[in-house]
Amino acid sequence: MGSGQSSEKLHCNRYLNGQGPPSLVQQANEEVNGMHKELNGCQPQGQMTWVILHRDLPGFPDNNTLQINAIFPDGIQTEKHPHPGQPYAGLRLCAYLPDNRDGRKVLRGLEKAFNQQLLFTVATNKNGEDIVTTASIPLKTQPDGRNMVDGYPDPDYLKTVRKLLRDKGIE
Repeated sequence: MGSGQSSEKLHCNRYLNGQGPPSLVQQANEEVNGMHKELNGCQPQGQMTWVILHRDLPGFPDNNTLQINAIFPDGIQTEKHPHPGQPYAGLRLCAYLPDNRDGRKVLRGLEKAFNQQLLFTVATNKNGEDIVTTASIPLKTQPDGRNMVDGYPDPDYLKTVRKLLRDKGIE
C-alpha cells in the first residue's frame, strides 16, 4: 500500500491501516508482569446462571443434571462486533451437563469462559440477521437424544469441552 493507507473497516474488526482492537492472538501473547494476559473475547452483555435438575441425562443414569441458563437481551453492536452500531437479536439458551465431578469441572470452566467473554458472540445467521450465538465452545442444548449434535448421550463431550477450554487458557 502507498502512503495514503485506507482506514476502511474489514469484516474481522481490523482496519486496512492495521489499527483496531487487538486480535485474540495478540491478547494471548501480551504479557503483564511476566504472566500472560487473560484472553478475552467479544461476547455481548448477558447473564449466565445454573440450577440442579433432579433427573438424569442419557449416558449418566446415576447423576442429576446441571442446567445452565444464558440470557442475552437484544442490543446494539460495539466496535468488537461485526457491524458496530447495528442491532443484534438476543438469546435465551439452556444447556445441560451431568452433575458429577467432570460435569462440575466443565461448569467452572464454562463460567470462566463466560466471564472472559469467550462463550458467546455476535454473528450473522443464514438469513443475514446479526444474532447472539455460541462461539467456539459447543453446548449441549438438548437433555436427550432428539438431536445427537446438541443432545446426550455423548460420551466424549466433557473431554472435548475441557480440551477446548484448556486451548483458551482455562483450566
